[in-house]
Amino acid sequence: MFIKETIHLSITNLKAQKKRAFLTMLGIIIGISSIITITSVIGGAESLITNQIQSIGSNIIGVLPGKSEENGPPAAVMGIVITTLKNEDTEAIKAKVPHVVAATSYVSATEPIFWSNQNHIASIYGVSADYPILAEAELEAGYFFSDESVRGMENVAVIGSEIKDELFNGNDPIGEKIKIKQNSFLIVGVMKPQGSSGFQNVDNMVFIPVTTAQKKILGINHIGFLRVKIDQEKNLTYAIEDIENLLRERHNIKDPAKDDFTARSTNDAQAALSTVTSALRFFLVAIVFISLLVGGIGIMNIMLAAVNQRIREIGLRKSVGASRKEIMVQFLTETLIISLCGAIIGIIIGLALSYLISIVVNALDYDWDFIISWSAMIFSCLVSGLIGLIFGIFPAKKAASLDPITALRYE
Repeated sequence: MFIKETIHLSITNLKAQKKRAFLTMLGIIIGISSIITITSVIGGAESLITNQIQSIGSNIIGVLPGKSEENGPPAAVMGIVITTLKNEDTEAIKAKVPHVVAATSYVSATEPIFWSNQNHIASIYGVSADYPILAEAELEAGYFFSDESVRGMENVAVIGSEIKDELFNGNDPIGEKIKIKQNSFLIVGVMKPQGSSGFQNVDNMVFIPVTTAQKKILGINHIGFLRVKIDQEKNLTYAIEDIENLLRERHNIKDPAKDDFTARSTNDAQAALSTVTSALRFFLVAIVFISLLVGGIGIMNIMLAAVNQRIREIGLRKSVGASRKEIMVQFLTETLIISLCGAIIGIIIGLALSYLISIVVNALDYDWDFIISWSAMIFSCLVSGLIGLIFGIFPAKKAASLDPITALRYE
């Protein structure tokens, strides 16, 4: 009965001071909505990359320049330019490693392309002739360039369906020439629509021989990374070992600890991704937790002001028999209700923002899942309640310690 009456009285007092109650909740609302939004967005981004990794296939090995820790990302992923991998490494892997079905090098750039009096910004990808096999991509028209085109650094191109629509208005582009960085490229093929892959729009890409891209577009001698397709998933472990041994031999590396490359399967990449996103999630939530502490300080300050405004009320309650414990419980209950209401509102706002983000990203044709973290919501409620109790103790003690006679005389 005491608890029921205390809750009823606390809700009545909060209703009487709606503005003050809302301002008290505001810090909690912002902090909790941030936690929900951050965990959902990180989960959605992880699902986007995971879906992309799975779409590549479970029998694909990626080789990136730079050494990495066993569960960490390669240095190249962190934006560091490393020039240790060459196109010749890709060709050697394809020729010498057992169970290899296809292999392709990758280099990329973003450049304007020109045709007639029109231009369009596109992603230029230098790849090997095996690209369609690895990407399981089909052509709508024409053909994909051959190994001879790669070795001869020929100026041939295969364009995405979006580029065909943008530049040629649905007309047949086969046999036409586009200009990239003062170089004319003969269009020999058009890819079927593929949609977005990761954060990239595959339909807005121009594929040219990797050697042509290196020498005539980028002016480099290295590749960004390479991918290898293995005949069966059960042969992945052996293939990775063979690739590592071959690259060490080609790069004159005696000690594996000094590798200048990282070879991983798509499953390994997914595990590394989970490690990175977990660390990022923890870091961001820790930052938001600081904002919750600031919100707790706000609760304490406003509740202290509330105590000063309600001194006569406290004195009246004490004069009719309310104990120190009852006064303290009443103010702690008010603080707890404010914190939990702030948490609930914050969760609703966070879920709404997360859902809106997922709608926008999916509208941009990305495979983004709307992730709801129940653990984050439970954690948010527990933390907000704990913060309410901790920062409500001082105002509650102050209210409980007031002398009833002095309080009744207070003006």
